[in-house]
Amino acid sequence: MSNDYNTIKIAFFADVVGKPGRFALRDFLTKNSSQYDLVIANIENASHGFGLTEKNYNDFIEYGVDAMTCGNHIWDKKDIHEYIEKADRLIRPINYPYGTPGVGSRIIETKDGVKIGIINALGQVFMSIIDSPWKIIENEIKNIKQITPIVILDFHAEATAEKVCLGRYCSELGLSAFFGTHTHIQTADESIINGMGYITDAGFCGAGDGVIGMDYHTSLSRFLSALPQKYEIAQGNTVIVNGVVVEIDKNSGQTVNIKRIYETMNKVEETTK
Repeated sequence: MSNDYNTIKIAFFADVVGKPGRFALRDFLTKNSSQYDLVIANIENASHGFGLTEKNYNDFIEYGVDAMTCGNHIWDKKDIHEYIEKADRLIRPINYPYGTPGVGSRIIETKDGVKIGIINALGQVFMSIIDSPWKIIENEIKNIKQITPIVILDFHAEATAEKVCLGRYCSELGLSAFFGTHTHIQTADESIINGMGYITDAGFCGAGDGVIGMDYHTSLSRFLSALPQKYEIAQGNTVIVNGVVVEIDKNSGQTVNIKRIYETMNKVEETTK
């Protein structure tokens, strides 16, 4: 938690992959959550690598996650359609077509009463067909800033150029922080642009001995044979927790400090229900 009365400290954790990622984030937050005023996690790969079950959604709340963003895999578990409308901490990409279940932005309030606007959006380059995010994001930033000066975006996209360009565009619109996700590889370009905290990709939380959280041998076979195979979650002795922490001025909504999280931990076992 921020020591400065005028600032708020927000932790964002990148794509949580399967059980290793869930337990790694759980244990990291057990030790560190008191440092943060708000915790956000991208959970689109949390349930065995694809999508999010209702049980795991509730698990994240128990771990101390205040808001959950996602991406193109959010629909991979069938029960998402049954609980998404009542999942008041879940934010799906805002640029899905009109009528898609769920919401693309939320106002989350901290324990101290500070309101944080959170937007989730999908990129278009090398991704599935989706509505253009540019004007949708611009309009949503303007709408949220009528309520609070603090607005955060998780932009789930493949191409770094698309992320960099949209990031700079959002910095001109008064966005507080821009977190890129999807590639599972953390970039070392955290910076403050026009008062906006920025990172091209925040990385992932999951098994450290695989390929972006998935089993190495399955990934290798797919590349060597070009044949489709079912991905499995990687196993091993280490897990990685990736993310970023931003400190934001409550009045201006501008980021005053940004720091990456990159922690390697011993493999965690299931110690709770």
